Amino acid sequence: MGIKNFKESTVWQKSMKLAAEVYRVTKKLPKDELFGLTNQLRRAAVSIPSNIAEGNGRGSAKEYLRFLYIARGSRSEVETQLLLCVELGYLQKSEIVTALELCTEVAKMLNRVISIFKDE
Repeated sequence: MGIKNFKESTVWQKSMKLAAEVYRVTKKLPKDELFGLTNQLRRAAVSIPSNIAEGNGRGSAKEYLRFLYIARGSRSEVETQLLLCVELGYLQKSEIVTALELCTEVAKMLNRVISIFKDE
């Protein structure tokens, strides 16, 4: 099935960096958003590497692919919520540049891995 240890996967490594960046950025959100956007953003960000790891741990290409799709959905969720934070005036666009760049990189990597496993 390819990578035996999910920690060797560059998409997992990059998505871990994205999750850490989301945690850094969400520290700047208002306290009244702790159980709203802050919580939702963090959960979605953590979901990306978690689903990559879980899919890898399932041991079949079909299951891995299914979890990669879930990770891709969570990545889209993170990007949307980050942009909403800017729209609501909670964050400046300059504060989320790194997170958005990581979102783009993770999206490209996930799409590549998905296309490989889809063709198997």
